[in-house]
Amino acid sequence: MKEVILTALEPEDLEVLYTIENDQQQWLVSNTNVPYSRYALRDYISSQQHDIYADNQVRFVIRAEGKAIGLIDLFDFSPRHRRAEMGVAILKDEQGKGYAKEAILLLQQYCSETLGMHQIYCTVPADNTASIAMLKTTGFIQIALLSEWLKAGGNWQDALVYCYKF
Repeated sequence: MKEVILTALEPEDLEVLYTIENDQQQWLVSNTNVPYSRYALRDYISSQQHDIYADNQVRFVIRAEGKAIGLIDLFDFSPRHRRAEMGVAILKDEQGKGYAKEAILLLQQYCSETLGMHQIYCTVPADNTASIAMLKTTGFIQIALLSEWLKAGGNWQDALVYCYKF
Protein backbone atom coordinates (compact mmCIF):
# COMPACT_ATOMS: atom_id res chain seq x y z
CA MET A 1 0.00 0.00 0.00
CA LYS A 2 1.28 3.41 -0.96
CA GLU A 3 1.40 6.01 1.79
CA VAL A 4 -1.82 8.02 2.00
CA ILE A 5 -2.01 11.44 3.66
CA LEU A 6 -4.78 14.00 4.11
CA THR A 7 -4.05 17.66 3.39
CA ALA A 8 -5.93 20.93 3.11
CA LEU A 9 -7.16 22.02 -0.32
CA GLU A 10 -4.56 24.05 -2.19
CA PRO A 11 -5.00 26.14 -5.37
CA GLU A 12 -3.17 23.43 -7.34
CA ASP A 13 -5.92 20.95 -6.36
CA LEU A 14 -8.44 22.81 -8.54
CA GLU A 15 -8.49 20.19 -11.33
CA VAL A 16 -9.10 17.28 -8.94
CA LEU A 17 -11.87 19.22 -7.24
CA TYR A 18 -13.34 20.16 -10.64
CA THR A 19 -13.25 16.54 -11.86
CA ILE A 20 -14.92 15.12 -8.75
CA GLU A 21 -17.53 17.86 -8.32
CA ASN A 22 -18.58 17.57 -11.98
CA ASP A 23 -18.78 13.75 -12.04
CA GLN A 24 -22.51 13.18 -12.44
CA GLN A 25 -22.23 9.72 -10.86
CA GLN A 26 -21.21 11.46 -7.62
CA TRP A 27 -24.26 13.72 -7.77
CA LEU A 28 -26.54 10.87 -6.66
CA VAL A 29 -25.21 11.03 -3.11
CA SER A 30 -23.92 14.60 -2.98
CA ASN A 31 -27.20 16.43 -3.67
CA THR A 32 -25.49 18.31 -6.49
CA ASN A 33 -27.58 18.94 -9.59
CA VAL A 34 -25.58 21.44 -11.64
CA PRO A 35 -21.93 21.53 -12.74
CA TYR A 36 -19.46 23.77 -10.95
CA SER A 37 -17.24 26.18 -12.85
CA ARG A 38 -13.53 26.41 -12.21
CA TYR A 39 -14.13 30.02 -11.18
CA ALA A 40 -16.62 28.99 -8.45
CA LEU A 41 -14.34 26.22 -7.21
CA ARG A 42 -11.29 28.52 -7.17
CA ASP A 43 -13.33 30.93 -5.05
CA TYR A 44 -14.36 28.06 -2.75
CA ILE A 45 -10.73 27.01 -2.26
CA SER A 46 -9.63 30.57 -1.44
CA SER A 47 -12.53 31.37 0.88
CA GLN A 48 -12.71 28.30 3.08
CA GLN A 49 -11.28 28.67 6.55
CA HIS A 50 -10.55 24.94 6.90
CA ASP A 51 -12.10 25.07 10.37
CA ILE A 52 -15.00 22.71 11.01
CA TYR A 53 -16.35 25.03 13.70
CA ALA A 54 -16.40 28.06 11.37
CA ASP A 55 -17.47 26.31 8.15
CA ASN A 56 -19.61 23.50 9.64
CA GLN A 57 -17.56 21.22 7.38
CA VAL A 58 -13.99 20.35 6.52
CA ARG A 59 -12.64 18.93 3.28
CA PHE A 60 -9.34 17.13 2.89
CA VAL A 61 -7.46 16.14 -0.22
CA ILE A 62 -6.43 12.48 -0.26
CA ARG A 63 -2.85 12.20 -1.51
CA ALA A 64 -0.86 9.12 -2.49
CA GLU A 65 2.70 9.33 -3.78
CA GLY A 66 2.46 13.12 -3.57
CA LYS A 67 -0.47 13.50 -5.95
CA ALA A 68 -4.09 14.30 -5.25
CA ILE A 69 -6.26 11.22 -5.87
CA GLY A 70 -9.51 12.13 -4.10
CA LEU A 71 -11.39 14.03 -1.43
CA ILE A 72 -12.78 13.15 1.98
CA ASP A 73 -15.21 15.45 3.76
CA LEU A 74 -16.93 15.95 7.07
CA PHE A 75 -20.11 18.00 6.72
CA ASP A 76 -23.35 18.75 8.56
CA PHE A 77 -21.18 18.98 11.66
CA SER A 78 -23.01 19.23 14.98
CA PRO A 79 -20.70 20.60 17.69
CA ARG A 80 -23.31 19.89 20.35
CA HIS A 81 -23.80 16.25 19.42
CA ARG A 82 -20.19 15.78 18.23
CA ARG A 83 -21.15 14.12 14.95
CA ALA A 84 -20.79 14.77 11.25
CA GLU A 85 -21.54 13.10 7.97
CA MET A 86 -18.63 11.77 5.93
CA GLY A 87 -18.20 11.67 2.17
CA VAL A 88 -15.38 10.10 0.15
CA ALA A 89 -14.64 10.42 -3.56
CA ILE A 90 -11.68 8.86 -5.36
CA LEU A 91 -10.72 9.63 -8.96
CA LYS A 92 -11.87 6.82 -11.27
CA ASP A 93 -8.33 5.76 -12.26
CA GLU A 94 -7.37 5.40 -8.59
CA GLN A 95 -10.39 3.44 -7.35
CA GLY A 96 -10.03 -0.11 -6.07
CA LYS A 97 -6.52 0.43 -4.70
CA GLY A 98 -7.43 0.78 -1.00
CA TYR A 99 -7.02 4.56 -0.86
CA ALA A 100 -10.54 5.23 0.46
CA LYS A 101 -10.03 2.78 3.31
CA GLU A 102 -6.71 4.37 4.28
CA ALA A 103 -8.23 7.86 4.09
CA ILE A 104 -11.15 6.83 6.32
CA LEU A 105 -8.77 5.38 8.90
CA LEU A 106 -6.84 8.67 8.93
CA LEU A 107 -10.08 10.65 9.20
CA GLN A 108 -11.23 8.48 12.11
CA GLN A 109 -7.97 9.21 13.91
CA TYR A 110 -8.38 12.95 13.27
CA CYS A 111 -12.00 12.89 14.47
CA SER A 112 -11.07 11.05 17.65
CA GLU A 113 -7.80 12.74 18.60
CA THR A 114 -8.32 16.28 17.30
CA LEU A 115 -12.06 16.87 17.29
CA GLY A 116 -13.21 14.57 20.10
CA MET A 117 -16.09 13.37 17.93
CA HIS A 118 -18.71 10.93 19.17
CA GLN A 119 -19.65 9.53 15.77
CA ILE A 120 -19.40 9.91 12.02
CA TYR A 121 -21.92 8.54 9.57
CA CYS A 122 -22.45 8.23 5.85
CA THR A 123 -25.25 7.48 3.42
CA VAL A 124 -24.58 4.92 0.68
CA PRO A 125 -26.75 3.60 -2.17
CA ALA A 126 -27.89 0.12 -1.09
CA ASP A 127 -26.45 -1.43 -4.28
CA ASN A 128 -22.95 0.02 -3.77
CA THR A 129 -21.48 -3.24 -2.47
CA ALA A 130 -17.85 -2.11 -2.80
CA SER A 131 -18.36 0.94 -0.56
CA ILE A 132 -20.42 -1.05 1.92
CA ALA A 133 -17.71 -3.73 2.22
CA MET A 134 -15.04 -1.05 2.66
CA LEU A 135 -17.05 0.76 5.36
CA LYS A 136 -17.45 -2.48 7.28
CA THR A 137 -13.68 -3.06 7.22
CA THR A 138 -13.18 0.36 8.85
CA GLY A 139 -15.61 -0.38 11.69
CA PHE A 140 -18.80 1.22 10.38
CA ILE A 141 -22.08 -0.54 11.14
CA GLN A 142 -25.40 -0.17 9.34
CA ILE A 143 -27.90 1.77 11.44
CA ALA A 144 -30.72 2.53 9.00
CA LEU A 145 -32.37 1.73 5.70
CA LEU A 146 -33.80 4.74 3.87
CA SER A 147 -36.46 3.45 1.50
CA GLU A 148 -36.50 5.01 -1.99
CA TRP A 149 -34.16 7.73 -0.73
CA LEU A 150 -32.16 8.44 -3.88
CA LYS A 151 -33.42 9.16 -7.38
CA ALA A 152 -31.18 7.78 -10.12
CA GLY A 153 -32.53 8.67 -13.52
CA GLY A 154 -36.19 7.72 -13.38
CA ASN A 155 -35.75 5.13 -10.63
CA TRP A 156 -35.80 5.37 -6.85
CA GLN A 157 -33.09 3.60 -4.88
CA ASP A 158 -32.80 2.61 -1.26
CA ALA A 159 -29.89 4.01 0.73
CA LEU A 160 -28.18 2.68 3.82
CA VAL A 161 -26.82 4.74 6.69
CA TYR A 162 -23.58 3.54 8.25
CA CYS A 163 -22.16 4.87 11.51
CA TYR A 164 -18.81 4.73 13.27
CA LYS A 165 -18.82 5.44 17.03
CA PHE A 166 -15.69 6.43 18.89
